[in-house]
Amino acid sequence: MTTAVLSEQRRSGRLLRNIGFTALPLVIVLWSLADLTLGRELVTWLPYLGSGFMMNVVISLCAMTLGTTVGAVFGILELVSFKLVRYPVVAYVQVFRNAPHLVLIFATTYIFPFEIVVAGNYLPFPDWMKAVIGLAIPASAYVAEITRGAILSIPTTQWEAAKGLGFSRGQALRWIILPQCLRRSLPPWMNILASITMGTSLASLVGVHELLHAATDASTSVRRLDFTIIAYIVVMAAFFTLCYPIARLTRRLERRFKTA
Repeated sequence: MTTAVLSEQRRSGRLLRNIGFTALPLVIVLWSLADLTLGRELVTWLPYLGSGFMMNVVISLCAMTLGTTVGAVFGILELVSFKLVRYPVVAYVQVFRNAPHLVLIFATTYIFPFEIVVAGNYLPFPDWMKAVIGLAIPASAYVAEITRGAILSIPTTQWEAAKGLGFSRGQALRWIILPQCLRRSLPPWMNILASITMGTSLASLVGVHELLHAATDASTSVRRLDFTIIAYIVVMAAFFTLCYPIARLTRRLERRFKTA
């Protein structure tokens, strides 16, 4: 395929994306202006929808932070020679990589209590934190596999050179191997971030006030088919606006690291 054809395809893709970004908000605005009552209802409910969307962002960031921390450690433990450590970690990764996110969210919701006792004080354990744990579990399993694969992709000569310089195996892992793994792991990690972000909408099924839950509440209260359609279009547009830049950045990083 010639360079001219590739350039034309890229220009066409950018044109379609620009049309999509412009057309969807324009449709919503024109639809609202055509019916002023509908427009007033939408403006009234937008702050409520916005607060729900912020909960999606918080859940996704917390889940990825927890999942990345646990997953990076488990990815290293998958490579240790001590079988009593390696086998349970490998079993954890294989089980939770293939577990549905919704099942894990329901499981954490019912397994963990509604309150926890700390120094004799009863502290609430909100549902959104349970959703964070439910999404962090599969995230940690995926990150563990990414970390394991990144470590194995480093040439063995790097380990030998570090040993020749007097580094212990732990020091070589910390100062030489893991910094190189970070660069290789970033694109697939961002794919997991996008997946977990979209999965936060499942938290609505256990009563968490997030965007989908807020849209359902608004639709139930207004009881208008056109408002319901617009409400769910807003949900779709919000997730697209959040996840699409992640996908674009991931592809850019993949091209950059491939040519580097």
